Amino acid sequence: MKEISLKLQGKIKRLTNKTFKFDERVGEGWFSAVYFLKTKKIAERHKPDNIVTMQFFQKEHAVLCGTDEVIALINTFATNPEELEIYSLKDGDKIQPFETVFTIKGPYQSFGFLEGVIDGIFARRTSVATNVYEVVKAAKTSGIEKPIIFMGDRDDHFTQQAGDGYAAYIGGSQAQATHAMNEWWGKQGMGTMPHALIQLFEGDVVEATRAYYETFPEDDLLALVDYNNDVITDSLKVAKAFGNKLKGVRVDTSKNLIDEYFTRNPEVLGTFDPRGVNPTLLFALREALDKEGYQHVKIVASGGFDAKRIKQYEEMKAPVDMYGVGSSLLKIHIGFTGDNVLLNGKPQAKTGRKYRPNPRLEKIELQA
Repeated sequence: MKEISLKLQGKIKRLTNKTFKFDERVGEGWFSAVYFLKTKKIAERHKPDNIVTMQFFQKEHAVLCGTDEVIALINTFATNPEELEIYSLKDGDKIQPFETVFTIKGPYQSFGFLEGVIDGIFARRTSVATNVYEVVKAAKTSGIEKPIIFMGDRDDHFTQQAGDGYAAYIGGSQAQATHAMNEWWGKQGMGTMPHALIQLFEGDVVEATRAYYETFPEDDLLALVDYNNDVITDSLKVAKAFGNKLKGVRVDTSKNLIDEYFTRNPEVLGTFDPRGVNPTLLFALREALDKEGYQHVKIVASGGFDAKRIKQYEEMKAPVDMYGVGSSLLKIHIGFTGDNVLLNGKPQAKTGRKYRPNPRLEKIELQA
């Protein structure tokens, strides 16, 4: 496999095909729709001198991601990629409905079979980047920028982690849950303790936290406090045991449970859903920590958060310093379309589609 470094008009160094661990079978057409493979053979036999222009677009206001991956894909598997003419926007660009984000010009048989694969790359990466962008934007609703931890490792196949983590980074996430999610952009995963660690210490959050601190003393100490469904009691226990060493507590109460705080204070019930991580519980936790002198302890909230819910919490000024978000960020809801719109320099496309030049596109120079 040839290695080709990519530059965007000498301005920006893009990720290269060294970054992406492509399956060699892409070049054999294994992941391409069969009708693209058949068209490739027909073009080779009947229209060998054709020059088509293919353009890609989608139909939402979105944050584009996947351009570097697509360029690397073409360079790795297209025939004579250095003879193709490619124009592209950049990862992280804000894009409009129907805006052309990428074009390829050259013989159909050289690259046409990659159309569906390219659509899929753009769809997934842009969907994740846009989802994260919307969550990050929601977390700024109160006027204070609050970090988002991308916790999508359990919500999709592990082979997607590197690409999803990069897309989350493009969308604005400042921390990722696994090392794989950071692979393409050069950082390491971030995380503290799961419920499994507390189980090993028979539900004793203080002892589990102590074991964590002794094993990883250089980490910011962040205790998970919902294991016993009594976040205020356990938060205060941990805070008293570790004082200024404790940087924060994470609340991850199941949406099917009502925290013990409400059992002790039934008078606050009646006007809201008390299940899971809710603003009333968070306000009570903040108040309890502050009252005992632990104003420095941050609150991390996780479990079922999406942009809409975060925006609601921020509008209420719920005392959350960081959000952990998972499954909502991985919903693929932005589909891309590749259209052949010019043939040998002249308009030729299916009814309803036409060449849409975009002055924002920049030419990609391929350097062997």
